[in-house]
Amino acid sequence: MEKFPLKGTTNLSIASAAGNHPLSADHTTSYQSVASKTSRNSPSADRTVNNSSGGGSGGGGSSSTTTTTSLTHPEPPVGTSVVPVYEADEDGMIDITPSNGGVSNPNYPYATSAYPGGANGGGSAQGSRQDGVGGAASGSGPGGSVGAGGGVGGAGSNHEGGMSSPTHTRFGRDFHHSDHEGISFAGMTDTSDDIPGIGQYDDFHTIDWQRDIARDRMRHRYIVKKRQDSLWDLVKGAHDAWSGWVCVLLVGLFTGCVAGVIDIGASWMTDLKFGICPQAFWLNREQCCWSSNETSFDSGNCSQWYAWSEIFTSSREGFGAYVISYFFYIMWAMLFALLAASLVRMFAPYACGSGIPEIKTILSGFIIRSYLGKWTLIIKSVGIMLSVSAGLSLGKEGPMVHIASCIGNILSYLFPKYGRNEAKKREILSAAAAAGVSVAFGAPIGGVLFSLEEVSYYFPLKTLWRSFFCALIAAFILRSINPFGNEHSVLFYVEYNKPWIFFELVPFIGLGIIGGIIATVFIKANLWWCRFRKYSKLGQYPVTEVLIVTFITAVIAYPNPYTRMNTSELIYLLFSQCGISNQDPLCDYNRNFTDVNSAIEIAAAGPGVYKAVWLLILALAMKLIMTIFTFGMKVPCGLFIPSLALGAITGRVVGIAMEQLAYNYPKIWIFSGECSTGDDCITPGLYAMVGAAAVLGGVTRMTVSLVVIMFELTGGVRYIVPLMAAAMASKWVGDALGRQGIYDAHIALNGYPFLDSKDEFQHTTLAADVMQPKRNETLAVITQDSMTVDDIETLLKETEHNGYPVVVSKENQYLVGFVLRRDVNLALANARRMIDGITGQSLVIFTSAQPVQNLGPSPLKLKKILDMAPITVTDQTPMETVVDMFRKLGLRQTLVTHNGRLLGVITKKDVLRAQ
Repeated sequence: MEKFPLKGTTNLSIASAAGNHPLSADHTTSYQSVASKTSRNSPSADRTVNNSSGGGSGGGGSSSTTTTTSLTHPEPPVGTSVVPVYEADEDGMIDITPSNGGVSNPNYPYATSAYPGGANGGGSAQGSRQDGVGGAASGSGPGGSVGAGGGVGGAGSNHEGGMSSPTHTRFGRDFHHSDHEGISFAGMTDTSDDIPGIGQYDDFHTIDWQRDIARDRMRHRYIVKKRQDSLWDLVKGAHDAWSGWVCVLLVGLFTGCVAGVIDIGASWMTDLKFGICPQAFWLNREQCCWSSNETSFDSGNCSQWYAWSEIFTSSREGFGAYVISYFFYIMWAMLFALLAASLVRMFAPYACGSGIPEIKTILSGFIIRSYLGKWTLIIKSVGIMLSVSAGLSLGKEGPMVHIASCIGNILSYLFPKYGRNEAKKREILSAAAAAGVSVAFGAPIGGVLFSLEEVSYYFPLKTLWRSFFCALIAAFILRSINPFGNEHSVLFYVEYNKPWIFFELVPFIGLGIIGGIIATVFIKANLWWCRFRKYSKLGQYPVTEVLIVTFITAVIAYPNPYTRMNTSELIYLLFSQCGISNQDPLCDYNRNFTDVNSAIEIAAAGPGVYKAVWLLILALAMKLIMTIFTFGMKVPCGLFIPSLALGAITGRVVGIAMEQLAYNYPKIWIFSGECSTGDDCITPGLYAMVGAAAVLGGVTRMTVSLVVIMFELTGGVRYIVPLMAAAMASKWVGDALGRQGIYDAHIALNGYPFLDSKDEFQHTTLAADVMQPKRNETLAVITQDSMTVDDIETLLKETEHNGYPVVVSKENQYLVGFVLRRDVNLALANARRMIDGITGQSLVIFTSAQPVQNLGPSPLKLKKILDMAPITVTDQTPMETVVDMFRKLGLRQTLVTHNGRLLGVITKKDVLRAQ
């Protein structure tokens, strides 16, 4: 008899199987039957070569030869039973077959060794792998219990003569020969040779992180092993190692280009609402005026640029001109909105909204097919230009994350390592999300932190470096395109040079509190409206809703100059300092600029400033109300820009109030003498920036990434402390008034299966309380060798479950493994198509043992789709532990057992319900 090696090459003794096993920490001994060894001088353990057609469903029906080591016993007289001898070998492997005189205990899930004479010349105990792991001995003893298949090994081994293995691996032969590390998860490797589609997922299902990561490890080991064979394999290995970096490089390049196109298109179409450049209609107002020789022009109206009123009435002022401008503003807005809504409705329904809630859900391991597809990418890119130009209260920054993720998803299919493996693909998507924020704000480090803090679920260190690289490339490309013509990749880049006074922390924290309150009002109102939209007639008329909201927005927005202008321009105006060149009423101070070089002195606010403050307060109310109705409509719409605008308005108003206080009372102690020199010691623009950060932090509940994005946006490194204070204050206030940020709230509203790692699990329940079925219902299971094809098809028709536990028999519910509904369906369809002699009466067998030859049709072997190492918990496990396992291992389901017997299943949905 061949030795079952435990040292040296094989790492698959049970102890090390646990070490190589991706789930090792939890289940070192999930039902491994120890390969039974009878007496050492037992007769020749000869090898029988048995032809099984590909383990039940061979590719094209070709029968591949596997060599099993069968321990053939001399046939004992009928009625007697062989009692095995316990003995420790020099390898230290002890046989643990029960020696109860062959009477098999029905509650003992491992192989009983009663060998009554009969078919096959005596029951055969088959070692299913040459390295001796998982030998399942089947003997039909009185109890009729058939051995549970080994915990870790695949079926078939020691492949001789270049035969392809019918087990899990496409590269079975060389793989099992030298490094016996193949741990068989169902569908763990690309078994596309035998059953097409196994290892993939259906729409709206959760991915199995553990299985996918294990598949990738096996693929990687195989490539590393082959590397020595030839130069071509070495090149393939190098390509595999580089492919992740190449993929994120391409994602960064494309994201930067798309972002540049969107920025240029949106700014041109926004200006189209006001007028046109007759010499070259493709230029926006600013570019049109570059060609003019005039040295100064008031608020961008140079002679080259014609407002619509000029074209029709040849005058800019007057009542008629105002009416015509008003009419064109509304008309263009309606046209753009109609186009955006219709495109989304006809071609890509998934292109609406911001996309960040769905990206969070997808990155947590949920499958939403075509959410990141090419049509979504095209329509989202065009739609976001249209809806921003329509003057709706929305931004293009959130959708940039969605657009970048679409690019990441499409490009990942160029690299099978990522395209075919959902868990690996999530690494590319995390990097793409970082690139999206990087181009939206010109903030590469902020993008990486945003991906880490806000959207990603599984973020290993390797992904951090790749995200950094991807964000860097994207920002570099956008900077080269220079869409705004101001040497910066964002519209509102400002630089401050004044230090802040220590006392100013008080108004900054006050702004944080106000920001948290505004954000909570917004989130609660927006959720109420979205729920109303979802459950009322309104949801059936998405395009009409968009047009009505656009019409109201345009009508209200035009009279107020601060809402009429593009939101990004408004933010830039609120952030900027008042200098000599500023002509806006916001800077209408009683100053006389006699000496250009002297510091700007502090001055009393003129009437223009008071008027501007009233207009800004009106704009704040209007923007808040319109954003509540806009966010969640069926057009692409982001939330960053409106939140920043709300906060910037609040901050600027507070800043002007502080400035006037310092002007009127320069000597009081709170200004600690800083303002007594007459210089302008308070910067209202800085307050606008802090307020913007406060509202955005309250709405999204970002903290770290938000502060980094804000100081990358504005180049104000010395203002990190005010920003941090405001962001923390707004997060605390927001958390106190309402639990969820806007994205988590929308995930909950849409019912996506997202397990938030930040949530605490309150109840003290046990696994038995949460599992399905409840105590008195029956559990849908598949038995390992007593159900026919018809039985299984009936079970699939009558139940909706996504997977079924495989047990020893209906009476003995001892767990053998777990099999996915999709895999069973594919395997049955494939068998009917490919294998002759499979009928409804064929037995379906999930063990590697040879069935007793009966006169019926040939059996169907499905061991290769069986996951023999499912994650299990006992019924007394606290739910906190179960929830942690779901979060940290990314499980789809876990099986609940009691004393080794199967009780029920806990799926991700049960966990979400329990929460």
